[in-house]
Amino acid sequence: MSPVPAPPAGAQDAAAPAPAPASAAGALGPAWLPPEAPLPMPGQSLREGRLAAPRPLTAPRGIGWRRAYIVGGTAALTAAAAMGMLQVLRIGGLSPLDLALLVLFVLLFAWIALSCLSAVAGFVLVLARAGDPLGIDRHGPLPVPRARTALLMPTYHEDPARIMAGLQAVYESVAATGHLDAFDFFVLSDSRREDVAAAEVEQFRALLARTGGHGRLFYRRRADNRGRKAGNIAEWVQRFGAAYPQMLILDADSVMSGETLVRLAAGLERHPGVGLLQTLPRVVNGNTLFARVQQFGGRVYGPVIARGVAWWHGSEGNYWGHNAMMRTRAFADHAGLPELPGRKPFGGHILSHDFVEAALMRRGGWAIHLVPGLDGSYEEGPPSLTDLLVRDRRWCQGNLQHAKVVGSAGLHWVSRAHMLVGIGHYFTAPMWAMLMLVGLAIPLYHADLAWDGFRLPGFSPLAFWRERDAERVAWLFAATMGVLFLPKVLGYLAMLADPAERRGCGGGLRALLGVLIESVLAALMAPIVMYRQSRGVAEVLSGRDSGWEAQRRDDGSVPFSSLVRSYAGLSVFGLFMGGLAWAVSPGLALWMAPVVVGMALAIPTVALTSARAPGQWLRRHRILCIPEELDPPPVLRRAAELRAAAAPA
Repeated sequence: MSPVPAPPAGAQDAAAPAPAPASAAGALGPAWLPPEAPLPMPGQSLREGRLAAPRPLTAPRGIGWRRAYIVGGTAALTAAAAMGMLQVLRIGGLSPLDLALLVLFVLLFAWIALSCLSAVAGFVLVLARAGDPLGIDRHGPLPVPRARTALLMPTYHEDPARIMAGLQAVYESVAATGHLDAFDFFVLSDSRREDVAAAEVEQFRALLARTGGHGRLFYRRRADNRGRKAGNIAEWVQRFGAAYPQMLILDADSVMSGETLVRLAAGLERHPGVGLLQTLPRVVNGNTLFARVQQFGGRVYGPVIARGVAWWHGSEGNYWGHNAMMRTRAFADHAGLPELPGRKPFGGHILSHDFVEAALMRRGGWAIHLVPGLDGSYEEGPPSLTDLLVRDRRWCQGNLQHAKVVGSAGLHWVSRAHMLVGIGHYFTAPMWAMLMLVGLAIPLYHADLAWDGFRLPGFSPLAFWRERDAERVAWLFAATMGVLFLPKVLGYLAMLADPAERRGCGGGLRALLGVLIESVLAALMAPIVMYRQSRGVAEVLSGRDSGWEAQRRDDGSVPFSSLVRSYAGLSVFGLFMGGLAWAVSPGLALWMAPVVVGMALAIPTVALTSARAPGQWLRRHRILCIPEELDPPPVLRRAAELRAAAAPA
């Protein structure tokens, strides 16, 4: 495809095609664009619609039995645990507090049981070396894609040199497959700051000069960034979508190998009823302790979880917003997002648009599949807990918005389940806090103890629950911990069973040490996350909007003053509650220790995990290691070289 013809302008690189005039491009500043090929993308109705193709051709055989195992197994495990808890609580009669504890316990146990059973299914599939049901074989001969594919990289106030370096690595990797003619690349800027936009133009010119990708690499900066990322993609579809049967969206930190892109493109061509193929991106390039913990956990636990959910999701998979191959016309026909009625934060543009887009495409009859066994898809995680919590606050609002979407007409029940799981993820934090508090309130309610000033000698919630029914309480605790931690155990065992994965994670003993480090740090950070997520839910419910901020991609360092501003209140609260609990009773302090210790240590925990030095020390000793560190694939090695060259001295 040729760019819009124009003679070189005086200020432009003479080797690069001249940018189309801003008026023609519909953009701010210079723009390099192909001829327009409009494709309508109508907004979808959430009140009207029906489910087309209830069973797509690519739906796995026996999918009903798979879902019966998940739903029925979750119900059976939860019912057994609920009966055990009911037997404990009914001793002495059921009070309103007992009923509240039972409801919270049932909901939270069902939540972890669902994840556990998915991981069990995934573990069996990993050990069985099950192939991909769509026939996408990462080890087979490279197919020949026939349809044209557009790779879209939306950007908003990102480091231009860094994103162009990553895009160049992807471009060169595709070229190495010999199928570059089937792909075009678009940088779609939504940046509002003029200094960032000017740097984007400069870096794009340099990218063209380095690659010679004239007529295949395009850039535009949108004049009106309404709709945020979803609006950015929709604007491209409406102007250029008809020229590209397939499209794939890259995040600013995404890198994908050319082989993976070719296999995804060919896989979508082979299955005309499939609208979207979602990969499982590997988290890479972690330098801080926090980032390395995140990427190690994703590498060890992720495969069994992903294979499990893909097994029972079938043709009703989900979409995570990037690194997924989509059929452009299916996306245009069914994924036009309406604005939600009402004020922000529940009204307005849909923030977590990917879940909704997948649900609407499935409503339109298109299959949505996860391809968890296909390597070559990578992303970067947030470098610190602070960065994760900033992003998580926006996700909290986006997922809670789905309360206005989950009841939309015609959606498949699994699509609704995706949204309910997203909503539930943020309500579990306050529910765990409430469970602990109610579990404390019940012993206080039944305690026949005399206060001695501020002390309550002999008071111990743990002793209270043991005295009620020691055997059954021990069984309930063991069952809950087993269901909670079994996915991690299965992930570790599956990694051990694969010699290449085991070596890539540093060997069995080092990987076990990594699992222990990850589990301890996760336990320390859990109260911080619980508090911030609970506060986020409260803020959304009170009407506070999250805004739209750029993300940090690499530097996790947090000044001590920022740590104090962000976490001093939580630390002081944790110390106060721990001291108060100890003053009342050592038994009460022991009950509250899992939460108050994490709160009290918030500042040192965030400071330690945000630092590079501990992460790099562990990397040198091959702890919290992943295969991409020991033997980086070519596309990651090239991206690292280009980003290092682009970094300021």
